[in-house]
Amino acid sequence: MAGASLLTLLDDIATMMDDVAAMSKVAARKTAGVLGDDLALNAQQVSGVKADRELPVVWAVTKGSFLNKLILVPAALLISAVYPPLITVLLVIGGLFLCFEGAEKVIEKVHGKKHHTPQATTQTSTPEAITALEQTKIKGAIRTDFILSAEIVVIILGTVASESFQMQVMVLSSMAVLFTIGVYGLVAAIVKLDDLGLYLLKKSFTGQFNRFQLYTGRAILVTAPWLMKTLAFVGTLAMFLVGGGILTHSFHSLAEVSGQVTAALLPIVGEWSHWLLPILFDGIIGLIAGLIVVAMFIFATKLVKKR
Repeated sequence: MAGASLLTLLDDIATMMDDVAAMSKVAARKTAGVLGDDLALNAQQVSGVKADRELPVVWAVTKGSFLNKLILVPAALLISAVYPPLITVLLVIGGLFLCFEGAEKVIEKVHGKKHHTPQATTQTSTPEAITALEQTKIKGAIRTDFILSAEIVVIILGTVASESFQMQVMVLSSMAVLFTIGVYGLVAAIVKLDDLGLYLLKKSFTGQFNRFQLYTGRAILVTAPWLMKTLAFVGTLAMFLVGGGILTHSFHSLAEVSGQVTAALLPIVGEWSHWLLPILFDGIIGLIAGLIVVAMFIFATKLVKKR
């Protein structure tokens, strides 16, 4: 009897793990876009620090991301059980914040002003300034990760909403850990590309495959700066796309307008753009919302200063 009970228990566990794996695949497909934005944003956020401090900064952000998930997963499960509409409210606030940060970056780029966060160079800055820059980047990256993680958690929760509570806990927990490891593993690889290029160049003078190592090292060193610039652009664009997407999907009227605009433009642009037009709509909504929030923030700041 004991052996039969053990086999039954193992069979139940195996069945549940299969269900978790199946639900995780569905959740991964639905969150792929947000994960791409998460990668671009965080690779941009942790760039610009000293080469020997890049991995410690990425590790600090990774720990902050794990802490975010440790807060968000239980909170999402609790809110979903007690008062589900509150999740939408919190997501909208987070989406507006992302739009605000993106609009700030655009305005600073247009006006040619430096960002208000402290900047440092490896040659002239003091250790205190460099440490302050690192801490600012870490806090900014963790703050951005919190908002993106919240959307990822909510998407996953929506995927498994009809499943048992136990299944929800297992899928959310496993996906949160895997996504964090995957995203920040790639971030670490991206920020250390230039070091890999230098290593291959040095290795090309000794050992085998000299010509291959030489050309590969040169190619990496040439493309790494362009990759980081591209990620900086994509990271800012992702703020509008993610923030605008949250707003569009949270407000029924915006979702209807998005559908109407897509339907009206499809005959003109072509059927191939049926997936692109809603994304562009989200980006435009994100930009408009961000500029409005920036204007409100500037007005409130001036009002407080006058008082």
